[in-house]
Amino acid sequence: MSTPTGDIGLIGLAVMGQNLILNMNDKGFTVVAYNRTTSKVDDFLANEAKGTNVQGAHSIQELCAKLKRPRKIILLVKAGPAVDSFIQQLEPYLEKGDIVIDGGNSHYPDSIRRTQELEAKGLLFVGSGVSGGEEGARHGPSLMPGGSPAAWPAIKEIFQKTAAQVNGEPCCDWVGETGSGHYVKMVHNGIEYGDMQLIAEAYDILKRGLGISESEIADIFTTWNKGVLDSFLIEITADILKFNDDDGVPLVTKILDKAGQKGTGKWTAIAALDAGTAVTLIGEAVFARCLSAIKDERVRASKVINGPQKEAFHGDKKQFIDDLEQALYASKIISYTQGFMLMRETAKEVGNLLVTKMNWNLNYAGIASMWRGGCIIKSVFLGDITAAYQKNKDLESLLFDDFFNKAVHTAQPGWRRMIAQAVLWGIPTPAFSTALAFFDGYRSEIVPANLLQAQRDYFGAHTFRVQPGMENPRLPKDKDIHINWTGRGGNVSASSYSA
Repeated sequence: MSTPTGDIGLIGLAVMGQNLILNMNDKGFTVVAYNRTTSKVDDFLANEAKGTNVQGAHSIQELCAKLKRPRKIILLVKAGPAVDSFIQQLEPYLEKGDIVIDGGNSHYPDSIRRTQELEAKGLLFVGSGVSGGEEGARHGPSLMPGGSPAAWPAIKEIFQKTAAQVNGEPCCDWVGETGSGHYVKMVHNGIEYGDMQLIAEAYDILKRGLGISESEIADIFTTWNKGVLDSFLIEITADILKFNDDDGVPLVTKILDKAGQKGTGKWTAIAALDAGTAVTLIGEAVFARCLSAIKDERVRASKVINGPQKEAFHGDKKQFIDDLEQALYASKIISYTQGFMLMRETAKEVGNLLVTKMNWNLNYAGIASMWRGGCIIKSVFLGDITAAYQKNKDLESLLFDDFFNKAVHTAQPGWRRMIAQAVLWGIPTPAFSTALAFFDGYRSEIVPANLLQAQRDYFGAHTFRVQPGMENPRLPKDKDIHINWTGRGGNVSASSYSA
């Protein structure tokens, strides 16, 4: 048999797979392509890949035989059983140290399991988030690999040359152990939900609140895209708002207001609940899509439930638009703050009653850096997050970084004015409002959870702890305390304070 010449193999010749292969070929790597329906391999080689160095394989055995050691094989197939099926088909033809890479949108617990299973057999596994859609795959995606650390030196050059480049730096770095790559991609998608909801709320306020046309709103977004909000989503929003149907009417106004979702935002919200972390903005973005889905019910409600009487805006319109820009910027800061807090909490070694932590050694500066280009949430803003974590890799919260601390303080007056006006108009702002509520809660030394604990102890004997400095013989320091509030209850507590 001839000497293997393939640098990397790829299974799955849908559009993403084909584009990623052509991208890697452009970067000087020899890719071996395989698809379960082998006629697709021949069609690809005869058309899109004609004249390239791409090689084809008509069986799993042939694919593996054409690859240099250690073999590196990317799976771009439907998440779930299909990934496990292909891994099982590959195993007989792989040797110790070979690397299987899942580039699909897999749920991170599956990647944790696959890493453990393959490492037990002497193989290496990488679960890599891939963001950027078809165009990103072809010209440079954001790549988020995690899994078996020993795999990274073998795939680093291919991944970093294939990824998008920003200021000469690749939008790809090693994320961490086991399922961390797909976990970070999940949080990325959750943040994407939040960004999109915030932009939608800003559009709603400009349209229903100020009565501005789609064309004018597009101009506002174009202006915003030249400042602190410079990002892919702001850019495409301006394009969408300028796009008219054949009759000259903005096409966006003809689209049914029912948003779909594939579940990754929901996964992030569930992960936040499991970790006991207040990722409120992503949660509200998911719930806003759920509310949009009950269109018929909303139509009925609109006819029988009245809100405030709509009045014309008599204030300074330019100032209000500036306030909205600052509110959007501050709310984005809160969303990313929450996303990074969730990743830090999940990565911890020590578990708690709610969830077992992963003991991941996550690279937060690297994560922010790899989101700067190639992906849906790419923005100038992410360069500032990268700088914050490069300055302090143990940063607890972006709000403790001087840059972001100053930014939210500058934005705060306009942020509050905008939300107050939206409330008076009766225009819902779930994402804007929850961002401000989190900000106010996070900066509060005292919150009313003392009353919640008293209530829990009153009806369920769940105990409480005393405020520092207020201890006495009845309320000892660092003890779980139960009080007989009515004189009729007993002195036995139901559970510990944290239950």
